[in-house]
Amino acid sequence: MSIIIMDPLGLAPKIQEALESVYDPELKPANIVDLGLVYEIITKDAGIAKVVMTLTAPGCPVAGEIMDEVQRKVAAIDGVNESLVELTFDPPWNRDMMSEEAKLELGFL
Repeated sequence: MSIIIMDPLGLAPKIQEALESVYDPELKPANIVDLGLVYEIITKDAGIAKVVMTLTAPGCPVAGEIMDEVQRKVAAIDGVNESLVELTFDPPWNRDMMSEEAKLELGFL
């Protein structure tokens, strides 16, 4: 599954790079991008960056920590004045959304 990118500010590559350093502690060593948890990266005028993401399960015990880390890391990027994180469960996450690399790292291949 590929990330939907709407990026008039040209910050999506830096945002994606930052997101690749965020991990779900239950699924290390795969990052949230390789796990397929990031659905959209959106930037808007005035330096607004929004990440639409999901979690592996609605009751994920580290949901708040992961979302806070995403918000902080995106906010730290030059050109970002406001960092927003939106959580969605539509579509629900499943293993098919993972990259081949993540499946290999986690022993699903």
